[in-house]
Amino acid sequence: QVQLVESGGGLVQPGGSLRLSCAASGITFRSLTLRWYRQAPGNQRELVAVSFSDGITNYADSVKGRFTISRDNAKNTVYLQMNSLKPEDTAVYYCYVRATWGQGTQVTVSS
Repeated sequence: QVQLVESGGGLVQPGGSLRLSCAASGITFRSLTLRWYRQAPGNQRELVAVSFSDGITNYADSVKGRFTISRDNAKNTVYLQMNSLKPEDTAVYYCYVRATWGQGTQVTVSS
C-alpha cells in the first residue's frame, strides 16, 4: 500500500521561503513521475510542479522561477523548495504519485 506523508508547511511572511517534503512508503520513486499540487479555499486543485523520471521538470507559470521541485530516489522523497513566497501561494499543498495523494500540508503566506 502506497503512503505519502507531506511535511514542511507553515506560516511565512511574504518574500520568505519554505521547503516541503513528501516521503513515500510502499513504492519506489525511481521510474515514476512526481507531482505537487495545491488547493486554495474556494479554488480547484491546481498542478504546481512535475518531476519526470528522466530529470525533466515543469512548473505552473505562476511559480516559475520561484519554486523548485527535486527528488531523492534513494529516500523515496520529493521536495518543493518555495522562494519569494506571495500571499497568493497560500494553499494546502499535496504530493501526488501513481494515483495516490498525500494528506496535504498547509502553507500560509501572510504578514
